Amino acid sequence: MNSNRASSIEQPHIIDGVAAASNVVESIKAKVQAEKLRPGLAVVLVGRDPASSVYVRNKKRRAEECGFLSRQYDLPEATREVELLALIRDLNQDPEIHGILVQLPLPPQINPNAVIEAIAPNKDVDGFHYSNAGRLGTGDIEQAMVPCTPLGCLHLLKQVLGDGLRGKHAVVIGRSNIVGKPMANLLMHNDCTVTIVHSRTVEPQNICRQADIVVAAVGIPKLVKADWIKEGAVAIDVGINRVTRTNGESGLVGDIDCDNVLPLTTAITPVPGGVGPMTIAMLMLNTLNAAARSNRLAATLTV
Repeated sequence: MNSNRASSIEQPHIIDGVAAASNVVESIKAKVQAEKLRPGLAVVLVGRDPASSVYVRNKKRRAEECGFLSRQYDLPEATREVELLALIRDLNQDPEIHGILVQLPLPPQINPNAVIEAIAPNKDVDGFHYSNAGRLGTGDIEQAMVPCTPLGCLHLLKQVLGDGLRGKHAVVIGRSNIVGKPMANLLMHNDCTVTIVHSRTVEPQNICRQADIVVAAVGIPKLVKADWIKEGAVAIDVGINRVTRTNGESGLVGDIDCDNVLPLTTAITPVPGGVGPMTIAMLMLNTLNAAARSNRLAATLTV
């Protein structure tokens, strides 16, 4: 059945997120040199969560590669909320710092919403502040800081479809504030017709089968099967799930059953090596643009 459905698709394309991210970083480096800018990025890590430590280390390395001023603040697990907020206030006032990122999750004694709202909107390079969410939701993309993962997804979609997003039916699986909702807003801004599927949606597979674009971001391993996908669709997999394979080894898989979905698609992102590298590249892009705005430079990079 699957082979018949896929018969008209000659060469399904696996989207190389590593190469795409590298190209973005090269453009950022060139812009930094041309404008003689030194964007400043401050990354704050509270505690010693192993995954968070890896993410922070990768962000710091990318920032330095781009020619940024990169500062990392490692705070103990027992840090009080008032202490973290005091650090953020100092960074908000620091003219050398254009982007502030507080790595999530935070210890239970700290309210993440209070932390996000304490960051100055123009330095909120994660794009989580209510002001930035509101700008994105109302279509003021030029002034908004857009969350990095959805922005990276849009960049990859444009690599495949160019300016051909207009009129496409896009289905976003997941309604989180970090990925699902901003992704839907970005797609609408690019003239897609958007449907959001979530945990209470009835027969989500029937809705997904209508989609030209599927973006999966729910954290359920291989949720999206081949019979969820319309022939020729583009599939963007945001999920990163650690699973134990039949041989007992652990590995990463996405929210899409890539091996079985691939033959049906025009293009699909792998896990790992798809959306993940783009998230950090878009963080660098947001930091560059924050620095450019701070220096009253009109010309910034976009996706």
